[in-house]
Amino acid sequence: MLDIKYLRNNADEAKERLAGRGVEPEAVDAYLANDTKRRELLVQTEELKAKRNVVSDQIGLKKRAKEDASDVIAEMQAVGAQIKSLDEEVAQIDEELTNQALHFPNLPNPGIPVGPDEDSNREERKWGVIPEFTFTPKAHYEIGEDLGILDFERGAKVSGARFVYYVGQGARLERAVYNFMLDEHQKEGYKEMITPYLVKDAAMFGTGQYPKFMEDAYRVGTNDDMTLIPTAEVPLTNYYREEVIEEEKLPISITAVSPSFRQEAGSAGRDTRGLIRMHQFNKVEMVKFAKPEQSYAELEKMTQNAENILQKLNLPYHVITLSTGDMGFSAAETHDLEVWMPEQNVYREISSVSNTEAFQARRAKIQYRDEDGNLQFVHTLNGSGLAVGRTVAAILENFQNEDGTVTIPEVLRPYFGADQIVPENTL
Repeated sequence: MLDIKYLRNNADEAKERLAGRGVEPEAVDAYLANDTKRRELLVQTEELKAKRNVVSDQIGLKKRAKEDASDVIAEMQAVGAQIKSLDEEVAQIDEELTNQALHFPNLPNPGIPVGPDEDSNREERKWGVIPEFTFTPKAHYEIGEDLGILDFERGAKVSGARFVYYVGQGARLERAVYNFMLDEHQKEGYKEMITPYLVKDAAMFGTGQYPKFMEDAYRVGTNDDMTLIPTAEVPLTNYYREEVIEEEKLPISITAVSPSFRQEAGSAGRDTRGLIRMHQFNKVEMVKFAKPEQSYAELEKMTQNAENILQKLNLPYHVITLSTGDMGFSAAETHDLEVWMPEQNVYREISSVSNTEAFQARRAKIQYRDEDGNLQFVHTLNGSGLAVGRTVAAILENFQNEDGTVTIPEVLRPYFGADQIVPENTL
């Protein structure tokens, strides 16, 4: 959620920055007009309450003097009715303001590229050597099906499209990948958690998934405000919801592996085969809480933490900074890591690392007390470290062999228990 004081005092600047995120200037004007009207009504209410106090004192004086107080009683009733009417109008405007504020995306950091979509993203760096094959490389889903380690057909039979069974060595590889990631993140100072996989609506509002992306969520029950998490970012960030963190503890780094559930509304026809765009997938998430002056240094560290995983797996990738039009709703700045996928001959997103500044903390009421004793909103950061299924896909494609086997990256071998994936006996 944006800082209302910033919007009041820097309306033109806010309009310019939000325009790069698709927000019309009229939306900011409408919000500020409502805010002005609310403040005017509050002044009127306070004046009427002061008048009511005076009239109330007059009633007491008249009654003690045994005089007729009906005129001032009638006046007080009229004032009370006016106050009630104004309070109802303020409550209605408050509701409108809240709804308007919840639909404003975060302000983009001034240093990021301005543009409407991914074509405006800026490449920062590349790492690794793109593999060359003496044969035509296969797609990861073909490799997985040929080896008997990915079963999309039965996944669809049981749950529908975009679900999969990991079988035998496939399940071992998935488990090896996320255990390796968690161990690496613990070495880098992250505290591991196992989170709830169901959260209340308030948690989804807190991190910015609601109300904008409600259609993407899997909601549970007809009356309960519960949602299957789309990412562990939601329960991890809301861990400190409505709390004041001790300043000396900042920055705080936490991590978790969890399933993620997404309806992928609007993605019809995109990545219909394979592990790239699933309704259920595992992801290792990193979350940080930092003071404002720390947060951009922590963004770089978190990006490097995700890069560390790819480098140790020897997977080629590049880092891009997303443009204003391609960035997520809650982010002020986002670095995407895209891994090389040989069959498609392109880089594909495998991690997204974002600084949301105080946007999520303001929504979730996460604060710390500064050295002067004043309450300040923390800055929250989140990043994939990494999307596990996409990492499995990248391993299968980049380390495939002509005979159909797949070489296991060296760092994963102690976790996987073998050097290669060989054809799996079918069940």
